[in-house]
Amino acid sequence: MELLYKIFAEPFVEMFAAPDFLLQVLWEGLVSGILYALIALGFVLIFRSSRIFNFAQGIMVVFAALTLVGFHEMGVPAWLAVLLTLGVMLVLAIGIERIVLRPLVNQPDIILFMATIGITLFLVGSGEIIFGGENKQMISDELGMPDGSLLLEPWGGLLILEARDITVVIGAALMVVALLVFLNRSKMGRAIRALGDDHQAALSVGISLTTIWVLVWFLAGIIALMTGIAWGSRAGVSFALEIIALKALPVLMLGGLESITGAIVGGISIGLLEKLFEIYWGQPLLGGSTEAWFAYVLALVVLLFRPQGLFGEKIIERV
Repeated sequence: MELLYKIFAEPFVEMFAAPDFLLQVLWEGLVSGILYALIALGFVLIFRSSRIFNFAQGIMVVFAALTLVGFHEMGVPAWLAVLLTLGVMLVLAIGIERIVLRPLVNQPDIILFMATIGITLFLVGSGEIIFGGENKQMISDELGMPDGSLLLEPWGGLLILEARDITVVIGAALMVVALLVFLNRSKMGRAIRALGDDHQAALSVGISLTTIWVLVWFLAGIIALMTGIAWGSRAGVSFALEIIALKALPVLMLGGLESITGAIVGGISIGLLEKLFEIYWGQPLLGGSTEAWFAYVLALVVLLFRPQGLFGEKIIERV
């Protein structure tokens, strides 16, 4: 009985006994969840338009961040370095479409998936040759991400909001809104959605497959750059960020591979839940370090009951 109390009741008692600390935990989880959602958006965009699971999205985050820092180390002003990095991501998108994807049109999905693993290894190797393997400092201040904290006093306690985290949350929200407006209002955005809804029908009305592929890989590169800036400002820029980017996989399993809404809700949900579990259950009962595996266990549980994810469409095959 005492064990059941410690597992099910005591954590909730601790939560509401210190509501200011609970808000701090929720804020930290929200920031992490938004960053998970950003990475997952890159996967979703490419999968919706081409049915390619882009295993390279994680290393694209690292490569974009390293390119930005590399330009700045060469003496390029920060905002010009951002524009040059976007140019590099555009060239990368064109190169992937011309060299990798175009020759593999109509090949089985597993072949395209293996191709993205090849892209990952190429970016890892070329990135290490160009930028080296050491950890680098993100140019946060030059990009308008100031140091400092905002101190609030809810319920007589203390809530600390890092200025950079606030900037990340606002920037991510604006980018998601801009992405949704682009996909729903622009001609090219509607073409991306049409290609995802019915591949053959979209091609039959003149939508260019090669143009859409370049566009979605470039959009994924933009998302990768913003994610790299955000994560880099918190943990530095190194190839270790690729491991963090893999947290997008349980987000996709939770939200669904084709749903932008699922990526956002799944990312925020995992960020909040893993932080709550770590603080109130993981540390006192399991010794901590539960953030490394909690998201994967949660995604596995969801898949057992809903294999397509919470926001994925159920596929019914008639035989």
